Amino acid sequence: KDMEQGLPGNLNTTVTYTLTNNNCLDVIYKANTDKKTIVNLTNHSYFNLSGNLKKNILDHMVQIKADTMLPVNEFFIPNGEFEKVEKTPFDFRTFKTLGKDIENDNEQLKLGKGYDHCWVSINQNNGAQLIASAHHKESGRVLEVFTNEPGIQLYTGNHLQGLFNKRTGFCLETQHFPDSPNQHHFPSVVLQPNETYNSRTTFKFSVI
Repeated sequence: KDMEQGLPGNLNTTVTYTLTNNNCLDVIYKANTDKKTIVNLTNHSYFNLSGNLKKNILDHMVQIKADTMLPVNEFFIPNGEFEKVEKTPFDFRTFKTLGKDIENDNEQLKLGKGYDHCWVSINQNNGAQLIASAHHKESGRVLEVFTNEPGIQLYTGNHLQGLFNKRTGFCLETQHFPDSPNQHHFPSVVLQPNETYNSRTTFKFSVI
């Protein structure tokens, strides 16, 4: 509703999930508003391609098609900078395990107790593109993520507890960049009353 949680406009949102014949889950978000507002929707599903939720995900091979990531401050909000991933624990340009660098002596990893950061797609503004992939060698399962969003947040379940243990699932959250309303050089998340918000993410599953 208008001004709920301080956000202007009555926002009407639909999310459509479609399971296709080629083992894809398409997620399509649409929204419109009657006042100028901000919108940045994503999906916080956890994945563990081993199929065993008692096992952690540190043996999963992951690739992210990004040359830069968004470092965060002590409040875990992006500080507005773009940081090159080359020669850092955040370099997933080629496949590597999630566990390879996660315990490195790195200030950003210490802040999040692991990965919980946004990577900047190298193919943004080109429509739906492959932005990330994950592979579990033992099971052979593969997950590919396609999106028209400019960024993707990798979260390695650093704070899971209770029913699921720490790092027994990971998230790949396609999105515009966090804190975009306060960072004018980030892609805009403003939605006008005469516009329709459109976002699409496809999770494709296979076995090799």
